[in-house]
Amino acid sequence: MNNEVRNIAILGSTGSIGTQTLDIIAEYPHMFRATVLTAGTRVEMLAEQARKFLPKLAVIADKALEPRLRELLRDLPIEVASGAEAIRECVAREDVDMVVTAMVGYSGLEPTLNAIAHDKVIALANKETLVVGGELITARLRDSRSRIIPVDSEHSAIFQCLEGEDSRRAEKIILTASGGPFRSFSREQMEHVTVADALNHPNWSMGAKVTVDSASMMNKGFEMIEAHWLFGCPPQQIEVVVHPQSIVHSMVQFKDGSIKAQLGVPDMHLPIRYALGYPDRLPTKQPPLDLSQYSTLTFERPDLEKFPLLRMAFEAIEAGGTAPCILNAANEIAVAAFLRGELRFMDMPALVSETLAAIPVSLTPDFETLVDTNSRARRVAEDLLNIYSK
Repeated sequence: MNNEVRNIAILGSTGSIGTQTLDIIAEYPHMFRATVLTAGTRVEMLAEQARKFLPKLAVIADKALEPRLRELLRDLPIEVASGAEAIRECVAREDVDMVVTAMVGYSGLEPTLNAIAHDKVIALANKETLVVGGELITARLRDSRSRIIPVDSEHSAIFQCLEGEDSRRAEKIILTASGGPFRSFSREQMEHVTVADALNHPNWSMGAKVTVDSASMMNKGFEMIEAHWLFGCPPQQIEVVVHPQSIVHSMVQFKDGSIKAQLGVPDMHLPIRYALGYPDRLPTKQPPLDLSQYSTLTFERPDLEKFPLLRMAFEAIEAGGTAPCILNAANEIAVAAFLRGELRFMDMPALVSETLAAIPVSLTPDFETLVDTNSRARRVAEDLLNIYSK
């Protein structure tokens, strides 16, 4: 990197990825500045972050909370705004060099498209952006000086494995999955799991939605779709393997039979640091991986009968068009209902499957089609939820 400070907009600064990104910025104050911070509803936490990092702009998505944010920051020279439009527009600012998309769900799509339109470097942590609009995103990138650097640990691993390689010589991407908290559960045991069970991830500390997706392995399905678009790899050449230790973050197999893997402690600071500092590797005082602590690293095939959402993700990307958008919308409704206690864990796949079956797939969607499909899929899923929750 040059000696200039890189100005960063963090979309979703109060979430798991956002707070860890701020850790990295605090670790390297001479290299990074948090210029823009945005949050959904955690107004007190956003104000606390703004007081510490003094961004130029703080945005709260919930417009009703803007007066409170203004009150909390009234003595500081920080711009305050609210709403989805403010989040979409903040990425275009001249004092933003990099956009960290750490928002959860579909809401990350539009600001990511606007960041591409304004030639920003994007540290992508919002996998739903590529799940919903991968074809549109990749088309827009071809006409832009923007680029995406993946933040997800698995995609960061693949990105690192491909550095210095001719990607045409890559034969297969191997995505590793922890298996989540229910890896060793029987199907009968999974019929009775609770929200607390699903949120008890064995290796990673993540937000509630992502943690539930990990428990259902939908998260890995989304990552497969994301890898397809990020690396131009057909889904038939992407393999998911369960690796309970979460030390090998992913692998790439090449045509000569060799496999490159990226290993590290299960800590999101590592891929965030790599994305922010790219192409440099930034020195850190964090302790590295000690392989002597791991006498065994194991790998196994995922059980698609027990985790049908992973299978549905492969089917959706094969169907193409708006199918992944429908998949994502239905899953967001299902996970939210599960977290509220209105839907059983094992009913989530059925709700997603029925939503997919109810909506025709458009094979060549533009942005307006994606927006319409997302809204329609959510309405169908909500209607189905009324049936399942009775």
